[in-house]
Amino acid sequence: MNALPTLTADQFSLVYNILSFTIATMGASFLFFVLGRQQVGIRYRPALLVSALVVAIACYHYFRIFDSFEAAYSLVDGAYKPSGKPFNDAYRYVDWLLTVPLLLVELVAVLQLSRTESGPMLRNLAIAAVLMIGLGYPGEIEHNNMMVRGVWGALSSIPFAYILYVLWVRLGEAVKDQTDRVRNLLGTTRLVLLATWGVYPITYLLPQLGVDTQAATVGIQVGYALADVAAKAGYGLLIYAIARAKSEADGSAPDFQPAAA
Repeated sequence: MNALPTLTADQFSLVYNILSFTIATMGASFLFFVLGRQQVGIRYRPALLVSALVVAIACYHYFRIFDSFEAAYSLVDGAYKPSGKPFNDAYRYVDWLLTVPLLLVELVAVLQLSRTESGPMLRNLAIAAVLMIGLGYPGEIEHNNMMVRGVWGALSSIPFAYILYVLWVRLGEAVKDQTDRVRNLLGTTRLVLLATWGVYPITYLLPQLGVDTQAATVGIQVGYALADVAAKAGYGLLIYAIARAKSEADGSAPDFQPAAA
C-alpha cells in the first residue's frame, strides 16, 4: 500500500461526496435496468440483465471503497490525516476485472450477432479485458516508482488497443445490416467507451505528470469514479436504447404499436 497524504477538508469532502454519488448512481441504475427489461423484446433482455449485474457489482465495490477511504482518514486540527488504517484501492481493480468483460458482453449480446461471429469475438474481448486490468494493477500500486508505473501502463495499453480495434473495425463490419438508428446508437456507444476509457490512463498517469501527491490522490479517486459512472451507468443506458430500437424494429417491444398504413 502507498502512504496516504494529508488532505484538506475540501479535498476529503470532494472524494467522499463523489464516492457517495457513484454508489447512488449505480444503485439507481440497477433498478432501472431490472425494470426496463419489460420494455424490450425477450431476445434483448439478457443484455439488460448484464447491465444490471455490472452496476450491482460496481455498487458493492464502491461501498467498500467508500468505507475504506473514510476509515483511512481522521480529522485532526482541521485537516484529514492518515488514521493508520490502510486504504484498499484493490477493490477498484477487482471490480474492473469483473465488470469490464461484462461491459463488452453487453454490447455483443444486445446486437444479437450470429453465434459464429459472437463466440470468438466475446472470448477474445474477455481475454483482452482481463489482460488490460491485470497488467495495469502492478503499476497502480507503484506511485513512487514512475518507471515501473510507466512500463506496466504501456503493457496494459496493448490489449486496450486490441479492444478498440474490435469495437471499431470487427464490430463495425458485423453490424452493417442493422437499422440506421441502431448503427447511430452503436456509434455513440463506441464513442462513450472511447471517451470514458480514455479517462482511465490519464488518471493513471497523474503521478507521472508532476501533479503533487495530494492533488493526484484526489484526482485518481474522482477521475476513476466519474469514469465508472459514465462507462457503466451511462453505457448501460445506451445498451437499453439499442435494445429498445431493435425491439421496435422487429416488433418485439411489448408496448410497441406500429404506425398505421
